[in-house]
Amino acid sequence: MERRIALITGAGSGIGRVSALALWREGWSLALAGRREEALRETFAMSRVGDDRALVVPTDVSDREAVERLFAAVKDRFGRLDLLFNNAGMSAPGVPLEDLPAEAWKNVIGVNLTGAFWCLQEAFRLMKAQDPQGGRIINNGSISAHVPRPNSAAYTASKHALTGLTRAASLDGRAFDIACGQIDIGNARTEMSERMQSKLERAKGAAAVEPQMDARHVADAVVYMANLPLSVNVPFITVMANGMPYIGRG
Repeated sequence: MERRIALITGAGSGIGRVSALALWREGWSLALAGRREEALRETFAMSRVGDDRALVVPTDVSDREAVERLFAAVKDRFGRLDLLFNNAGMSAPGVPLEDLPAEAWKNVIGVNLTGAFWCLQEAFRLMKAQDPQGGRIINNGSISAHVPRPNSAAYTASKHALTGLTRAASLDGRAFDIACGQIDIGNARTEMSERMQSKLERAKGAAAVEPQMDARHVADAVVYMANLPLSVNVPFITVMANGMPYIGRG
């Protein structure tokens, strides 16, 4: 089988880590990006694959020049890119909208939206230029791309905007065999979700704790999308814990 190359941002934990491990099992070679080099190397160590199938590049996706260096490293090492999983993300403190610090707003938008855009730009450049042309991009949206939680203005705004970016990229990539889709995740069990559940319990009691699912089910969906031929796209897919509040949640 011809080697397929994937790049995952936010690969040092959570959805990024389980998706990386799942793609390695499917025979992909991976570039791992994230802010913490130690965490990225832990992900690689868990894979039990050889050095020839992995590249670790510590990267802050909100830094334009760092993203350029990331994609240059991928091209230099592997020669092409077949899949970008735009997964890096962060949230802000759950405070009333008017109390959200300016720096918190900038950080969330910088990573979740601007960082995703920088990666999309570089992926488009690489996928258009390579032979054979094309590739797949999966953006990590959220249930929050549809309905918000209370006190989540920055995160919700970033994920709603990401949906628009997914649609624009899907349209702009068609002529170049670049398929762009989005996976909207609800209550996958990760470090971030555990923190959120803990906050809910402290604020509203044990009854407020919501059902969660194993994050490997999200990884299964990522693998499904990744393995499709470029003649097929999944523009949007929602994977969520059955029983979690969604429509009408609050």
